[in-house]
Amino acid sequence: MDTPYDKLINERAADNAQPDEHKPALPKRVIEPLRGWAFLRLNELWEYRELIWVLAGRDISVRYKQTIFGVAWAVIQPLTLMVVFTVFYHRWGGIQSEGVPYPIFNYAAMLPWQYFSAALSSSSAGLLRNTHLFTKIYFPRLIIPISSVLPPLADLAIAFAILMGMMYFYYHMIFTWRLVILPVLIAILIINVLGMGIWFCALSVEYRDVTYTFPAIIQLMLFASPIVYSSRMIPWRWQPLYSLNPLVGIIDGFRWMLFGHYDFPINTLASAAVAGIVILVSGVIYFQRMERTFADVV
Repeated sequence: MDTPYDKLINERAADNAQPDEHKPALPKRVIEPLRGWAFLRLNELWEYRELIWVLAGRDISVRYKQTIFGVAWAVIQPLTLMVVFTVFYHRWGGIQSEGVPYPIFNYAAMLPWQYFSAALSSSSAGLLRNTHLFTKIYFPRLIIPISSVLPPLADLAIAFAILMGMMYFYYHMIFTWRLVILPVLIAILIINVLGMGIWFCALSVEYRDVTYTFPAIIQLMLFASPIVYSSRMIPWRWQPLYSLNPLVGIIDGFRWMLFGHYDFPINTLASAAVAGIVILVSGVIYFQRMERTFADVV
């Protein structure tokens, strides 16, 4: 004999089995993996644009949460390296800085490299750090490397403010008309870092060995870029090959913007811009081709 509870359960089951003509049909969205060499779907990135800022804000808060020095870490590393390079390479090694005080000559180059180092490391490991997100809910996976290159911009802004103070100390001047090129330099820098980050982000999921190459790449770029020395020290016959490094044009652009002691590096900057666009477009195509297997591989 059925109890009142059993009768209630049976009645509810019968009601659910009958279609409700007055109940509107829920919209359905079918999510299918990209096929072939599909290109970037800008409409999806725009729909999920708020997620980019949420992830970027989370990374910024996590970076400085429960730290003693807080945002001071944004300038501690470049200042420390500046002191080390000034002592070992300038005073003891005799490397000249083309009439510019070596501390700011070196610190000006440390800013783009510091952003390059932090943003590339963060974006390259973005998928591996957020497997709990993209394996459970759907959103364009490309958002992860994009959001990873934004937090280091805060460190770049803080370090740049310190550089302006150093410029005032040495030259009693901060603002010149050449500062108008700063957004262009930062845009070229972001394009190159984002393109490389997208490539490494996709490769690191398929080949975990890629993550072990990051420290070596960062150290190689440190000494393969004109940070502790001037790009004019490179022999002329090696200049075309040396200019393939996008940081060369960006660093020379920073020094021209601040000091203006030689011609505007239009050739190396154009090379960096073209290289960045090629790396970014090819990285997006490869990323979206591999995107449908990310959840299975991780």
